[in-house]
Amino acid sequence: MELTVTDVPEAGRYEARAADRVLGLAAYRRHGDRVVFTHTEVDPDAGGSGVGSTLVRGALDDVRAHGRRVVPRCPFVRAWIERHPDYADLVDTSA
Repeated sequence: MELTVTDVPEAGRYEARAADRVLGLAAYRRHGDRVVFTHTEVDPDAGGSGVGSTLVRGALDDVRAHGRRVVPRCPFVRAWIERHPDYADLVDTSA
């Protein structure tokens, strides 16, 4: 399954899609140069297939590319960053 991760700013979320089907989303709010991740969900039919990890990696790569910082309020995003310390530099510890 080939996934694409896309920022949908008007909806305040990143989406993981396979073709035209949304398989996961990571909701956020932007505050200046900070992206506050609040919630992540994956289609139950796609659970365990890596959609969540692909989604978070794609979202964080986009945040990095735009020079922003992350506030991981979502437990899934926070745990993912803890398991991937090469993304820890994105976390805004002042928040």
